[in-house]
Amino acid sequence: MAGSTLGKNIVISTWGESHGKALGVVIDGFPAGMELDERDIQKFLDRRKPGTSSATTSRKEDDLVEILSGVFEGRTTGTPISLMVKNTSQRSADYSEIAGYYRPGHADYGFDEKYGFRDYRGGGRSSGRETIGRVASGALCSKLLSQMGIEVCAYTKSIGDVEIDPSKFDKSAIYSTPTAMPDADADKRAMELIQKCREDMDSIGGVIECRITGVPAGIGEPVFDKLDARLSQAIMSVGAVKAVEFGDGTKVARYRGSENNDEFEMMSDGSVSKKTNHSGGVLGGMSDGSDIIVRAYIKPTPSIARTQSTINKSGENIDINIKGRHDPVVVPRAVVVIESMCALTLLDLMISNMSSRADYITSFYKNK
Repeated sequence: MAGSTLGKNIVISTWGESHGKALGVVIDGFPAGMELDERDIQKFLDRRKPGTSSATTSRKEDDLVEILSGVFEGRTTGTPISLMVKNTSQRSADYSEIAGYYRPGHADYGFDEKYGFRDYRGGGRSSGRETIGRVASGALCSKLLSQMGIEVCAYTKSIGDVEIDPSKFDKSAIYSTPTAMPDADADKRAMELIQKCREDMDSIGGVIECRITGVPAGIGEPVFDKLDARLSQAIMSVGAVKAVEFGDGTKVARYRGSENNDEFEMMSDGSVSKKTNHSGGVLGGMSDGSDIIVRAYIKPTPSIARTQSTINKSGENIDINIKGRHDPVVVPRAVVVIESMCALTLLDLMISNMSSRADYITSFYKNK
């Protein structure tokens, strides 16, 4: 299977299936010398694992990470870092029935047409458990970015028609509310909606917003490797994402230039700032020094308990009821996935930027 790698300077390769023995990632190109142990990674994985609240599937997975290589005496060595999480709660029998038909909203049909067969146990490579490798590698990138004063913070902006109130933004609530909303009132209303969907044997989607602060201007390339293009590719590679937008997003199609342009101004300390941030922190494919604001639109969980129509492998029209343990909404668990993909992409482009100017290179080696 092609397409399981991402990045140019820091290259990750995820591996494993949802009901295989384990899943993981190999990270090549990560700089040497950063302090790292399993706890740095585990706190990220704990944010995406199932069975942590009534907003997620009842399946229990410890998702304990093991560092297999690339770390010596508590520091990264510069060699490939291999991380593994063993699967411990597979119930493949829950999925044996779907071997003979194609689930609506899933990749089943596409897999069969592409490869001539598929791993039907929970979706195999197209399962949400593949994101374990993304989150584990994102934890490393987030830690290094934080040492440069850069913060990558994702949260649930909305679930269904329930949206947070920016005036009630409480960062700590992202990590304590079951929906990962930074607004306790919105979280309560969203949980009521999720419960209603569960009772209706249905599911719901939502929007994840990620705000990246502290990024200097000039990160990203002006043509094919634009910062927003690379972030979009990384975020759109997450299975449940159906749309990505930056700043004011699709609203700009209704604006005039005088409304959409962000005017620059000099601050008293000599720094450059913008009066507004309609661009979402990206202009011409490069960061403009303001907060980078990106949103991912997440579809409803496709596995629902109510009766649906589909076809089987014999070409017959049938009705099905999907069994197993499934999230009524995937948004809360996907928050850390989006955060990780943003961190991976940003750090990769920042390393590229180190060689964008001759004075950067000469200054580095003159100081050696």
